Order: sequence, then structure tokens, then C-alpha cells
Amino acid sequence: MLRLIIGIAAGYVLGSKAGRARYEQISASARAVAGSPVTRKLVQVSRQRLSDKLSTQPKLEPMEPLDERTTVLVPHDQLRRR
Repeated sequence: MLRLIIGIAAGYVLGSKAGRARYEQISASARAVAGSPVTRKLVQVSRQRLSDKLSTQPKLEPMEPLDERTTVLVPHDQLRRR
């Protein structure tokens, strides 16, 4: 989806008769959006969620400790529901 938007924006900029001024305006807007802390956080969160969904490693959750120094972890799908 992002590639499509970039392609449309590039096509508009390259094909626009508005000239250099419009190109500079679009370019400045794109830099502002890409450099925004909100955008960076959104990308980071999205990447993490995608990574979690595609992960082949089972998620581990802490169980009741055996003693003060030991904790047992089991895959999420093998947990017994209480």
C-alpha cells in the first residue's frame, strides 16, 4: 500500500505542470511526515506487531515458580486454562 502511495506521489510530481515550487512543497511535506516522531512510533509498533504475528517461536509465559530462583516457561498454546 505504501509503495502504491509513493508511486502515485512520484507520478504526480514528475507529471505535474505546477513545476518546481509544487515539487518542493510536496517534498517538504513528505519529509515532515517521515521525520515525525508519531510516524516513527507507528512504524516501529507496526513492525513489532507484524514480527510477532509472523514469528515461528512459541510465546512463553511465566508459570508458578518452583523455588525462589526458578521459573518454568511453556508455549502459549500448551497453557492450561484455569
